[in-house]
Amino acid sequence: MIDDEPLAAAARSLRTGETDPDEYIGTLEGRAEQAEPRIEALLDEPDRWGRLDREARALEARFDDPTTRPPLYGVPVGVKDIFNVEGFETKAGSTVPSEAVTGPEATSVRALRDAGALVLGKTVTTEFAYFEPGPTRNPHDTDHTPGGSSSGSAAAVAAGLCPLALGSQTIGSVIRPAAFCGIVGLKPTYGRIPIGGVLPVAPSVDHVGFFTQDVAGAELAASVLYEHWRPENSGEPTLGVPEGPYLEQADPTAREAFDEQITRLEAAGYDVRRVELLADIEDVNERHQALVAAETALSHSERFAAYEEHYAEATADLIREGHAVGVGELCDARTGRGALREAVEGTMDREGIDVWLCPGAPGPAPEGIDDTGDPVMNLPWTHSGQPAMALPAGDLDGLPLGLQCVARYGDDERLVAWAEGIASAL
Repeated sequence: MIDDEPLAAAARSLRTGETDPDEYIGTLEGRAEQAEPRIEALLDEPDRWGRLDREARALEARFDDPTTRPPLYGVPVGVKDIFNVEGFETKAGSTVPSEAVTGPEATSVRALRDAGALVLGKTVTTEFAYFEPGPTRNPHDTDHTPGGSSSGSAAAVAAGLCPLALGSQTIGSVIRPAAFCGIVGLKPTYGRIPIGGVLPVAPSVDHVGFFTQDVAGAELAASVLYEHWRPENSGEPTLGVPEGPYLEQADPTAREAFDEQITRLEAAGYDVRRVELLADIEDVNERHQALVAAETALSHSERFAAYEEHYAEATADLIREGHAVGVGELCDARTGRGALREAVEGTMDREGIDVWLCPGAPGPAPEGIDDTGDPVMNLPWTHSGQPAMALPAGDLDGLPLGLQCVARYGDDERLVAWAEGIASAL
């Protein structure tokens, strides 16, 4: 019987028949009755549990032999409401008519379903995955934000409503909510998880990511969601700390906690090297903001023209800002992605660094739900397209802190393998 087992253990129990999918769904239903009124992670669905029960019975009939069951057999997953899902409207946290937003099912959702997963439901997102927040609250303290824009997905996993949920990141929308909610978040190398069927924000930097409760679950989810996943066991990495203006963006208290995390890793035997990096972070931040604004304006061009009055002020301001970005500035911003990656990875090569370590957010989750927090600690790694993971790393005044781990472009398999040891040391 599954109680609150993380993804890998829950999936194993379901595949072997130790737990029936409908039994597991009943457990989640009871948990949701207690938690969901407080955190509001899921979009309303009148017959959610009846639908899931029917889908679970159909799945059992299809795979009555446990030896033929796929890797995520019977696992309910949350799906951020900018992903299209067959049978569900896409609203994207907006009052724009859903027929102007909904499209063919996302490639990532289809991959999960092909692996035997059941869709628990749509999860709350900020409007169009930008900054206008929804009603979701942090399960650790409902007076605080869960982060954004993947608010509902992170909160649902943290509250145990599902062991896996999809999110997206255009600035910091996977890593920051994972850090705020005390769970694992993975933002892949740009493009390694297909983005098809996901409402675009800024396609040059849009990433599909996901949330789990631990690293073993992240590895299982990655094996399904990545088109070409190649598990690796790469030994112990050399860790790097990016000293300088980038790291100084974190709050002093978060910096102290980060230093303690580094001390624990050094005590566990890791080689940690402190290296100056991202001295031009202000330019990187400005470049990324211009890129996001311009591409959001392009992505929403027809929709905004037809439904401008439905857009929240923050989203509308971003689109108007994007209209003012010139073609040359946009081209420079796009070119800057590769230049940043070359500079970062050149430093990694010279210094022998495998994984950068940095705070997952400037501090713990801010109080209130009108602001999802600052994504500045995640921005350069989204701009460069490098893979990043958030790992639970203690707390500050009862609110979770996350450690962000960043590897070379395309090095996702080794990052996940290395993350297990790092997480254990923390």
